[in-house]
Amino acid sequence: MRTPARHLRHLTWRSLATAATAALMATLLTPAAAHSAPRESTPVYSYDTAIRESVWVDTALDGDSDGKSDRVAVDIVRPREPARQGRRIPVIMDASPYYSCCGRGNESQRKTYDADGDVVQMPLYYDNYFVPRGYAFVAVDLAGTNRSDGCVDVGGRSDVRSAKAVVDWLNGRGKGYTSRTGSTKASAGGWTNGRTGMIGKSYDGTVANGVAATGVEGLETIVPIAAISSWYDYYFAQGAPLYDSGPEWLSDYVESPEARARCAAVQQRIVDGAPRTGDRTKFWTERDYVKDVRKVDASVFVIHGMQDLNVRPKHFGQWWDGLAKNGVDRKIWLSQTGHVDPFDFRRAEWADTLHRWFDHELLGYDNGVDDEPMADIERAPDRWVTSDVWPPRATGTVTLRPDRGEQAGVGTLGLRTGSGTETFTDDPGQDESDWAAEIDRSTAAKAGFVTKPLTRDVRLSGSSKVTVTATPTTSSAHLSAVLVDLGPDIVRDYAAAGEGITTLTERTCWGPSTTGDSSCFRETAARTTAVEHTVFSRGWADLGNHSSDQGAPLTPGKRYTITLDLHASDHVVPKGHRLALIVAGTDRGLIDPPSTTPTLTLDLSRTSARVPLVGGTAAFARATSGSSYITPDEILDGVGAPRAAHRVPGGDGR
Repeated sequence: MRTPARHLRHLTWRSLATAATAALMATLLTPAAAHSAPRESTPVYSYDTAIRESVWVDTALDGDSDGKSDRVAVDIVRPREPARQGRRIPVIMDASPYYSCCGRGNESQRKTYDADGDVVQMPLYYDNYFVPRGYAFVAVDLAGTNRSDGCVDVGGRSDVRSAKAVVDWLNGRGKGYTSRTGSTKASAGGWTNGRTGMIGKSYDGTVANGVAATGVEGLETIVPIAAISSWYDYYFAQGAPLYDSGPEWLSDYVESPEARARCAAVQQRIVDGAPRTGDRTKFWTERDYVKDVRKVDASVFVIHGMQDLNVRPKHFGQWWDGLAKNGVDRKIWLSQTGHVDPFDFRRAEWADTLHRWFDHELLGYDNGVDDEPMADIERAPDRWVTSDVWPPRATGTVTLRPDRGEQAGVGTLGLRTGSGTETFTDDPGQDESDWAAEIDRSTAAKAGFVTKPLTRDVRLSGSSKVTVTATPTTSSAHLSAVLVDLGPDIVRDYAAAGEGITTLTERTCWGPSTTGDSSCFRETAARTTAVEHTVFSRGWADLGNHSSDQGAPLTPGKRYTITLDLHASDHVVPKGHRLALIVAGTDRGLIDPPSTTPTLTLDLSRTSARVPLVGGTAAFARATSGSSYITPDEILDGVGAPRAAHRVPGGDGR
């Protein structure tokens, strides 16, 4: 991949690091050994005697309006030996609001402290694994949480500055103190080279995205796992509300009791800035990191579940597309799970890949991770494939068009423009599973359109769009559009508890432990289910947002056109299966219903789906040139109904 000029500083540093290491080895090793530079950091430092300390970093903000600059608590675990040897080391950082309120990881771990206030237990395995390998691990309490000053502002300036200020401090540009209120300064200059990698799942990964979008110097890489890229898209889908509450609920949930008592004014600003109308406001613009993706100077390793119904896959799709457009060095893993960490769905491979990624990005080791395929995709439970580039270079946008069939609401899907109309009535009691199960039956709540059984596999890779022209009978209407693979399969049961995993009793260990901080975590296994259909991409919208990001009442009987953004995915519809497009109203459990109960009439000649298909139009034409349609008598079972929508990105401990 061609490297943009702005990334040359990364390559220059890596080249210098490799050259310096080789020169040092040449003086210490035999001539034969001197030819090989290090390719992997190894656990040569003591975790038991590692330095554990806390620093409070000045954010230069006064979010709680107490007349003093807010300080955020920074807990650090770092090997003792490098500083003694005059070596400065890189940093792996996880900035989170969850360290005291809710816990991190599958076992909901929280920070614990000793009598002196130094951290004893760090959640997750990062410190156990990476500190012995010559990294410092830094866990930041976002403003308004745990031991930090300030207020939570849910992805806004305070959240992002909480972590960016720490990157600045690690690089000698910020102020740090040895206590929350004291004046004794703390410096990181004696032990770190400032090279920082941010990692985190959900809210934590979201903060990493936000900090990267500032272009802060010293942030070399981020690893956002199931992360938000635009907070508007977490709460709304083109005007349609995804949850029954707004960000003020989340800020209240994660804030410390002390912050909750002093942050009423900030809470009110959140309420005022994020109305439940679904209109885009300045509040949401501030929390849109995609608009600033051009500033990203760090490499990015994205991990996301393609069935994540909490932080939905639109987030990684639009972030990834922006990164690609701006030539950012990147890598991606896409799983079949819901909102699950890769440590819990592909543990050994994850630990190894993350290790090599940080060695390459932060230590400059030429270990080949950048020459490996860009994408790892879970094609079936625990069965992974790779793609050199994602989406594949052969991917082309194919326009699929619905047409009427022999039954009302049971139409066809192909390349030719359709004609006529189809009608459905919003039923807030039904969801996508109900629609797909009765795809071959005429039902009042949906309009379905289906291809012939495929004569070849068809792979859809990337983000789809569905343009709908509809006439409502009432002044409000919500729309859903889903793509469905019709045919038998075994999939991860993303709709069940665990969202595709089962937690076992056995434990595996990932580094050394101390009395207060174990590196041993419960193993998991894929939780699977047999299905007859799989919904693999979804999108929703308020038809009142047809012409702008500000909603307006509809005129009953008037025709409107809107394009729904469907979630990014990578899915193969196998030979013998059928591909379906379903258009309906409220998707129960995933969007809220409108204020009325509309009946909508679709103009099929002005309705279409643009899908990213590997091989383009020719591949679709070949795959649909076979036998005629089938109409099974049985209802097609899928996973269970989507669980009630989450209001907390990763705040359940996972």
